[in-house]
Amino acid sequence: MWSSISRFVLRNRLLLLIILGSLTGFMIYNALQVRIVYEFARLLPETDSASIQYEEFKNRFGLDGNVAVLSVKDSNIYKLDRFNDWYQIGEEIKKIKGIQEVVSVARIYNLTKNDSLGKFEFKRLIPQKPTSQEQLDSLKKIIESLPFYEGFIYNKQTKATVMAITFDKSELDTKNRILITDTIKQKVDAFGKKYGLDVHYSGLPYIRTVLQRIVSSEMLMFMGLALLVTIVILFLFFRSILVVVFSMLVVIVGVAWSFGTLALLNYKITILTGLIPPLIIVIGVPNCILLLNKYHVEYRKHGKQGLALFRMIQKIGISLFFANLTTAIGFAVFCFTGTQILSQFGLVASLNVLATYIISLILMPVVFSFLPPPGIKHTKHLERKRLSTILEKVVLLVQNHRKKVYITVVVVVCISVAGMFLIKPLGYVVDDLPKNHVVYSDLNYFNENFHGVLPFEIAIDTKKENGVFADNGRVLYKINLLQKLLAKYPEFSKPVSVAEAVKFSYQAYKDGNPKFYRLPGAMDLSKISAYTGEAKVNRFKAFIDSTKRYTRVSVQVADVGSIELKKLVDELKPRIDSIFNYDTDNKKWVQADQRIDANMTGFCVMFLKGNEFLVTNLLESVALAVILISLVMFTLFMTGRMVFVAVIPSIVPLLVTAGLMGFFDIHLKPSTILIFSIAFGIASDGTLYFLTKYRQELKQLNGNISKAVSLTIRETGISMIYTAVILSCGFGIFTASKFGGTAALGILVSFTLLIAYCSNLILLPCFLLSLEKRLSNKEFTGKQLVELEEFDVADEE
Repeated sequence: MWSSISRFVLRNRLLLLIILGSLTGFMIYNALQVRIVYEFARLLPETDSASIQYEEFKNRFGLDGNVAVLSVKDSNIYKLDRFNDWYQIGEEIKKIKGIQEVVSVARIYNLTKNDSLGKFEFKRLIPQKPTSQEQLDSLKKIIESLPFYEGFIYNKQTKATVMAITFDKSELDTKNRILITDTIKQKVDAFGKKYGLDVHYSGLPYIRTVLQRIVSSEMLMFMGLALLVTIVILFLFFRSILVVVFSMLVVIVGVAWSFGTLALLNYKITILTGLIPPLIIVIGVPNCILLLNKYHVEYRKHGKQGLALFRMIQKIGISLFFANLTTAIGFAVFCFTGTQILSQFGLVASLNVLATYIISLILMPVVFSFLPPPGIKHTKHLERKRLSTILEKVVLLVQNHRKKVYITVVVVVCISVAGMFLIKPLGYVVDDLPKNHVVYSDLNYFNENFHGVLPFEIAIDTKKENGVFADNGRVLYKINLLQKLLAKYPEFSKPVSVAEAVKFSYQAYKDGNPKFYRLPGAMDLSKISAYTGEAKVNRFKAFIDSTKRYTRVSVQVADVGSIELKKLVDELKPRIDSIFNYDTDNKKWVQADQRIDANMTGFCVMFLKGNEFLVTNLLESVALAVILISLVMFTLFMTGRMVFVAVIPSIVPLLVTAGLMGFFDIHLKPSTILIFSIAFGIASDGTLYFLTKYRQELKQLNGNISKAVSLTIRETGISMIYTAVILSCGFGIFTASKFGGTAALGILVSFTLLIAYCSNLILLPCFLLSLEKRLSNKEFTGKQLVELEEFDVADEE
C-alpha cells in the first residue's frame, strides 16, 4: 500500500501541487471570514436542567450579566463642579447607542406620592445639573435618605460611588460592545485624571471585553512565537535555510487550513480555538523532522535522491499516520464532553492535525524532489557526537541497568501519586488572569466596597397568578426573610427585588421618611397597591412577570472560587427551601402541590455548574483517550502485552505532571485538565515511532530483540530528541500568556512531553528487553500490521 502511495505522490508531483495550492487558496478565502466570539461560552449542554432553568430565567426577566460598573472613591463627589461633571458623564453615556440605562448618584430615581392623582410618581431626582452648592447639599440629603440606593450606588463608610451601566441586549454580544466600552472608558478616565481619582471598572460586559482583547492579541503573538521558536530550532538542527523555509511552508499551509475549517464549520475564535493555529505549527514541525531525517539517512546510504524520497514516504508515512492519529484522538475526545466550546476546539484541532499530516506527506517529498540532493553539511546533523554519546549511554542503560530504571520509575510514580491527592478542583471567574492584572484588582475593589459584582439570582415561582402579592403579601415577607438570610453572608451584596420596591413604595407613602423603608402590614400593603397601579408593576418588569406569578431576588456575589461558591449554594439550598415551604406555625412542610419553587441560578451558578460538569467530563475524556489510543495500539500489534508495553510509558509522565500540580498547588480546572488528553495523545507518537522502527529492525535481525532495541534507539533517538525539543519549546511559548490556564497548559504540556519522550526512549525499550522471553516474534512479524514493502531500486531507477 505505502509503495503505491509513494509512487503516486512522486509521479504526480505537479498535479498534487496544483490541487494542494487550490485547496489552500480556498481555505485562505474562507479564513478571511472567521470572526472572534463576543459572547460567553456555554459550558453546560442545552439539555442540562440548570441550563434549562437559566434559559427560562433569561427569557422571563432578561439577561443577568448586562451591567457594567465603574466606581471612584471620592469624599468630595458632592462638590458642585465635580458632581456636575459626574452628572454630565452619565448623560453622555446614556446617549450612546447600545446603552439602555445609567444609574448613579447623579442619575437616580425617586418615588413620590401624588394624593391628588392617587398614585406614585417615579421621576428623576436630579433632572438637570444643580446650579448652586446649597441646592446640591439639599439633594444630597434626599439621596442619603433613600436606603434603596445605599450599598448599591454608594457606600457611606468608604465614600465609594458607582455608576451602573446597563447594555442593550442587541449590542451586548457584538463587536460594538468593545467600541461602547472604549468610549465609556475614555470619558470616565478623563474625569479621573481631572480630579486625580483612580477609576475602577468591572461587571461582565467589561470583563468580557478585556478577555476578548487578550484572546485576539495573544493568538497573533503565539503564532509569531511558534514560528520563531521552530525556525531557530530547525536551523540549529539542520543548518539549512531550505529545510527551514519549506518546513515553515507546511505549517503555514496547515494554519491557513485551520482558520478555513473554523469558517467552514461556522465556528468563531474563542480562547481555545485561538490556540489551534500555534498548536498546528508546533505539532506539524515534527512531521517534517521525521520525514527529513529519513530522507537524509536514506540518501547517505546509497546517494540516490529518488529512492531516498520514495522510502521517506514508504517507511515514515505509516509511522506518522498512526502518530498523528493518536494526537488527533487526544483532541477529538473533547467532542464528547457535550460542551460547545470544547467540542468545537476538539473537532477543529483533530481535523487539522490529520490535514497537516497529509500536507506534510505531499509537500515535503514533492518540494525536495525539485531541489538538489542534500549535501554533506545538510546530513552532518546525523553524526553529532553529543547526540551519539547520549544515545550510546541510553543503550548502555537499558541493556545493563534496567533494574535501576524500574526502581527510579516506581519511586517517582509513588511520590507523584501522593501529590495527586493534594490537587484541588478550584476555579475562579477571572483566575485565568494574573493577580496583578487590573481586572483582578478592580474586582477585589468591588468585593471590598460593594461585596462583588458577579450576578447571582434566586428565581421564584409561586405556582399561581398574582401569587407574589396574594395572601396579604405572604410571599413578600418570605422574600424579605430570604434577604435577611443573604445579608448574613459577607460574600453577597445588597439584594434588589420586588420586596425592596415595596419598601421603597412604603417609604414614599409615608412622605419619604427613611424609617418606613420596610415591608408594611397587610392593611398598608393594600393601600400602597392602590397607589401603585399597573404602570408601577410594568416599571419593575425585570423583577416580576406580567402574571405576577414569577419574581426574582437579584444579588451580586464576590468571586470566591468554585469551592466556596459550592459550599454557599449547598448551604443555602435547604435554608431557602425552608423559608418558602416550611410552615413554622404548624411545624411541618407544606404539601407538594402548594410549594413555592425558589431556585438559585444566574451567571455564577452557571459558572459553578459548568465548572463541575467540565471537570467530570474532561476526566472521562482522559480515560476515553487512553482507551481509544490503546485500541489503536491493539490493532497494530494484536496483543494485550504490547498494549501494556506501549501505553505505560505514556501514562507515567501524566502521573508525574499530576503530582507536580498537587505539590505546586496548581488547581484542577477545565484549562488544566486539557493537558492530560493532549499530552497523552502527543506522547503516544513517540511510542509509535519507536515501535514501528523496532518492528522493522526485528524482522531484519530475525527476531533478535536485544540488537533490534539498540539499533532502534540509535536511529530513532535523533528524531525523537529533535521532536521532544521542538514540542517542548513549542508548547513553552504558551507560558507567555496572560491567561493562567493557558500558561499552565504550556508549561505542564512542555514538561510532560519531555518526560514522555525520555520515557519512550528509556522505559519502553527496558520493557521490551525485560519481556523478551514472553513476547512472541509473531507479535511483530505477523500480518496484523501493514507490511512495509521493500522498494525495487532497479524499477525506480
